Amino acid sequence: MDTQFLETFVCVVEQGSMAEAARRLGITAAAVGQRMRALETEIGVPLVARAGRRVSPTSAGAALVEPARRILGEVANLQIAAQPDQPAGRLTLGCISTALTGMMPTTLLGLRQSAPRLELVLAPGASPDLFDRVRTRELDAAIIVQPPFVMPKSMQWQTIRREPLVLLAHRELAARSIADLLSTHPFLRYNRASWGGRLVDIYLRRTGIVPRDLVELDALEAIAVMVDQGLGVGIVPDWPKPWPHCPNIVALPLEEINAKRNVGLVWRRGTPRQRLVQALLEAVTAR
Repeated sequence: MDTQFLETFVCVVEQGSMAEAARRLGITAAAVGQRMRALETEIGVPLVARAGRRVSPTSAGAALVEPARRILGEVANLQIAAQPDQPAGRLTLGCISTALTGMMPTTLLGLRQSAPRLELVLAPGASPDLFDRVRTRELDAAIIVQPPFVMPKSMQWQTIRREPLVLLAHRELAARSIADLLSTHPFLRYNRASWGGRLVDIYLRRTGIVPRDLVELDALEAIAVMVDQGLGVGIVPDWPKPWPHCPNIVALPLEEINAKRNVGLVWRRGTPRQRLVQALLEAVTAR
C-alpha cells in the first residue's frame, strides 16, 4: 500500500474537500481523485462520500482515519530513527503570513546548510487555527502569535520575536501625536478576533482612546497599503520585512512599552520529531 494514498485520504477527510486537500498536498484535484480511487480499490470499500464539493468519510472511512494517522506517523519516524546523528525526515509546520515571508526564507537557507535531510512542509494559516492543528497532531509545530491563554501542559512554547506595536500613518502626518491621529483620522483596525488584534484593542482600552473605525480586517499588509493610499491610520505589530512597497507611510512607536506582539514556535511535548523541531528552532533563531 502506497503511503501517499493514506496521506491523501487523511487530508481529504480533515479538509472535507478534494480541492482543499489538493491545495495542501501541492497536487492537482485530479491526482487526489486518482489516489482515492486506488486506495478504495485496494481496501475494497468506499472510504468517502461526495455531496457536491463537500466530502465526508463513510463508516468504513471513519474507522480507518486514526489507524492511517498512526501508520503515517510511524513511517515518518523511520527516517528519523535510521539517522540518529543528524535531523532527517518530514516536519509539517504551520506559519502565519508575516512569518512566512519575513522569517522562513532565511530560515530555509539556514536549514539547507544545518539540516539538509529535513523536509519542511509549510501550511499557512491564522494563529488560532494553526494552534488547534498542532494540538490535534495534524501539524508537528507552528510559528504563531502567542496565545492569550495558559497553554495546556502537553504543549511547549518558545518565543522567537517580540514585535512592538506601531502606528502607521501617512508621512505628511508624522509630526502629529498618536492620540491626535487616532482621534481625528479613520481607523483601519487589526481584527479583534485575531490574537494580535486583541493586543491593539487592549492598548486602546488602556489609553482610553476611541478611534473612528473605517474597516476591520486581519491582513496587516492590506492595512499598510490602505494607510499608504491615505485612507486612515492603523496600529500593527512591527512585523519582519519585507513589507509591501508603501513609500508614503511612517511607523510611529507607541509610548506604552508593553504594547507588543510575541511570535514564537509551539509544538507538542514528547513529540518523536523533537530533533527536527530543535533544528528548526535553531535555524529560525539564528536569523
